[in-house]
Amino acid sequence: MLKGRIRYLSTILLYCAALGLNSSAVASGNNSRHAFSQPDGQLPLSQKLDFHVGNSFFRNPWVSAPATTTARDGLGPLYNTNACQNCHIRDGRGHLPKNTSDNSVSLILRLSLPAKSAAEKAQQIQQGPQPVPAYGNQLQDFALPGLAAEGRIALSWDALTVNFDDGESIELRRPSFEISNLGYGILPRDIEVSARIAPPMIGLGLLAAIDEKTLQTWSDPEDLNGDGISGKINQVKVIGHEALSTGRFGWKAGQPNLAQQNAAALHGDMGLSSRLFPNQHCEAAQEQCLALISGGSPEVSDKILDAITFYTHNLAVPSPKRITLENKGTLKQGRTLFLKAGCQQCHKTSVFTGTSSMPWLEKRLIHPYTDLLLHDMGPELADDRAEFSATGQEWRTAPLWGIGLSKAVEPQATFLHDGRARTLLEAIVWHGGEAQPARDKVLSMNRVERQSLISFLHSL
Repeated sequence: MLKGRIRYLSTILLYCAALGLNSSAVASGNNSRHAFSQPDGQLPLSQKLDFHVGNSFFRNPWVSAPATTTARDGLGPLYNTNACQNCHIRDGRGHLPKNTSDNSVSLILRLSLPAKSAAEKAQQIQQGPQPVPAYGNQLQDFALPGLAAEGRIALSWDALTVNFDDGESIELRRPSFEISNLGYGILPRDIEVSARIAPPMIGLGLLAAIDEKTLQTWSDPEDLNGDGISGKINQVKVIGHEALSTGRFGWKAGQPNLAQQNAAALHGDMGLSSRLFPNQHCEAAQEQCLALISGGSPEVSDKILDAITFYTHNLAVPSPKRITLENKGTLKQGRTLFLKAGCQQCHKTSVFTGTSSMPWLEKRLIHPYTDLLLHDMGPELADDRAEFSATGQEWRTAPLWGIGLSKAVEPQATFLHDGRARTLLEAIVWHGGEAQPARDKVLSMNRVERQSLISFLHSL
């Protein structure tokens, strides 16, 4: 028995070495670039090999077919990246390209056509956004050799200055995206384009385990209590089921569970088929794309998809920053200001998880700082693109746990759905709609108060 345990632990250490993690990173990792890549602290030892196997498929690149690496072939023919970790850098958030020569691998553009009639709107609520002919619902800006990519993304900026009540100011930047080098014809004039940056991967299994009744209790779409907050549940399509289900994942809560979220990303971002998305990721008008050889049917086996899903369920949330005599006053003041501004109305501070297929995730007190609901964030953050019952101004409340380590994990990490915010203060100042009163209270704070608030957020 002892020899078997030693062999098992040796295997774990070999996996860690292969993944670039040293023993100290596995033990703590909270202030390192691998802070978001640790297994959940309650994950059973017997399951840790499964975690590292899933990580290997999440981390390592896929290749085009045919290839000797049959477990990882089938990339493309059209795609955005060749590995999950290229977007979710070290399991953290992505960023916008720094300049025209920087690739936009952390960025994707969602595409759709607007619903123009009552029937189309009803279909959109049931089926999701209407794809664009010859381009589908996402722009693929890479392609295998001999095939044209769908287009290239060009980014430009507009500057905007906002003043605080104490006379100081902050400069914001608003991104604009253009698509050039179109490979499959002219895009419709009324096309809807929404930029999305890869979000961090931590704590997703715990979010999946929050009880449905809890979300229903938090939901108040008609603002019946009159507090100005009207969070609602997005009802989304579950593949293989007629009835809609609660959306939890994605910037607009457009996916109901992690298996479907992962399969959709493998399909849309890398052109890989699976049991949930069995067809080649080519549009009917893309004849060359359809003619290229696939990596099997499906290209991502059930075993691999399940391994990736297990991994994404079990990424740990780093421990909050340790309170010391030096920072105690600042963090206490910051938390008070956070609550006074009303941020916790959407960024729920604490909740117990319910049931889960993974018992170690059940009935745990967690501090995700999200309600997983959709909220109107105002016209400045609007993408004007509906997604099931989410409107063009609504976004899911982003979890704040671990946010202070974002730049330790990836120094270029940016914030908000399209990566426009370089700092947390910029992200706050962009808030509008239901969050406008909270944002205005932050604008009324003096410099010391603002610094205390940001210090508190960095401690989460």
